Amino acid sequence: MHRKNKLTRYNWADRVFLTVDFIVLFIFFLLIAYPLLFIISASFDSANSTLSASLIPRQFSLEGYRAVFEYEYIWIGYRNSLIYTVLYVVISLTVTICCAYPLSRDDFKGRGIIMVMCLITMYFSGGLIPSYLIINSIGLNNTLWAVVLPGALSVYNMIVIRTYFRTQIPSELFESAQLDGCGNIYYLLRIVLPLSVPILAVIALFNAVGMWNSYFSSMIYLQDRNKFPLQLILREILITNTLDPTTLIGNEGLLGTLMERKNLMKYSVIVVASLPVMIAYPFVQKYFVKGIMIGAIKG
Repeated sequence: MHRKNKLTRYNWADRVFLTVDFIVLFIFFLLIAYPLLFIISASFDSANSTLSASLIPRQFSLEGYRAVFEYEYIWIGYRNSLIYTVLYVVISLTVTICCAYPLSRDDFKGRGIIMVMCLITMYFSGGLIPSYLIINSIGLNNTLWAVVLPGALSVYNMIVIRTYFRTQIPSELFESAQLDGCGNIYYLLRIVLPLSVPILAVIALFNAVGMWNSYFSSMIYLQDRNKFPLQLILREILITNTLDPTTLIGNEGLLGTLMERKNLMKYSVIVVASLPVMIAYPFVQKYFVKGIMIGAIKG
């Protein structure tokens, strides 16, 4: 038998709520979309200025992007950011999973004490100076490991993954795997992780975006400009308003051109720096609601 499709009937209260809901969402959309569209438009507008906002380029030009391509340290920063981001995501996921899995097991002795120790680090920190002294004393200063390793374990992300393991992976699976001679490592790699793709994808994207946008750790621990990430180069252009002339020795004419196009270059480099995140997001967006909501329902 075919059921007749019945249209949902809303009373007046539902209609008022939905109308207000759509209006609020539309306002939030404009607040988010306008700055993004303005920056993209300004990056193609050779006549742009901070006092004349326009969503349509008045004088279409690619000079800003040409300036970005000609500035060597933009691409050095791009390469470094990609390396830091990939390393950080791999190391962070590995460390977080290795911490979350045993804490999700009821037969792991001492997991309560370890969990309390992890929670303490969410509220108390040694501070910047002790952290710098430790990084310097173990020889990691001015290396990529000073950027990648210190924040590899996020306790919040670990709790989310641990909760996912406890609530979404049936304990009966481990009992069945044990009957087939499966140990903890094999069970984790072949059963738990394939069933946890949604939450792992969400955490991986969070880690990737956080590292891609990070510049403070690099500013503290890195002195070699050849190791600077893209965001630190971007900070120099946008905030300190400088271009390093030593990168253009022997080509002083290009330096003069870059200085003239510096205002246009600011918008272009923002677009270039944002592209990787904008490209990666659609591929994991479908996991967001499923992964983060399931992993955060219960403690």
